[in-house]
Amino acid sequence: MIRMFVNGKFCKDPKLANAEDFFYSRLNIPRNTANPVGSTVTPINVAQISRLNTFGICLVRIDYAPYGGLNHPHMHPRATEILVVLEGTLYVDFVTSNTDNCFITKVLNPGDVFVFPVGLIHFQFNIGNTKAVAFAGLNSQNPGVITIANVIFGSNPPINPDVLTKAFQLDKNIVTYLQSKFWWDNN
Repeated sequence: MIRMFVNGKFCKDPKLANAEDFFYSRLNIPRNTANPVGSTVTPINVAQISRLNTFGICLVRIDYAPYGGLNHPHMHPRATEILVVLEGTLYVDFVTSNTDNCFITKVLNPGDVFVFPVGLIHFQFNIGNTKAVAFAGLNSQNPGVITIANVIFGSNPPINPDVLTKAFQLDKNIVTYLQSKFWWDNN
């Protein structure tokens, strides 16, 4: 028997495929948002549905706590994201690039859709007084996620505080304080 791997994942013989290889349930279940950022991301990618391997798509559900639930600033190095709001009111944005730093922002309500281009820093923030729920599709089976605060202030080992002090033009005590915080990963 020959085992074929694509993208580091085992590819099942198509003749042996069944419905379970293409199925996931429980995406209708709200997730706990009682955490420091007030949101939880539930990914549906090749780790949950093995047959997504090579399809170039994945999905996430994002649950936000009432006013203040945040899917913190992050970016996807390998995917564009399309977000649809099911419940609540979200304030969303992305920043274009270092050349013009154009801040693109919108308030979304149920049924609204917004696109975040590949590789651009973006976030979603619940500005409503009730919980919010959104689904996002990404055009990669493994879009990656880089959470800005986690990377900058939560690296292990830590980035030299002198570098961050100069880069962000902050007092060194502020940088040291930020590096001492526990940076919550809502994925």
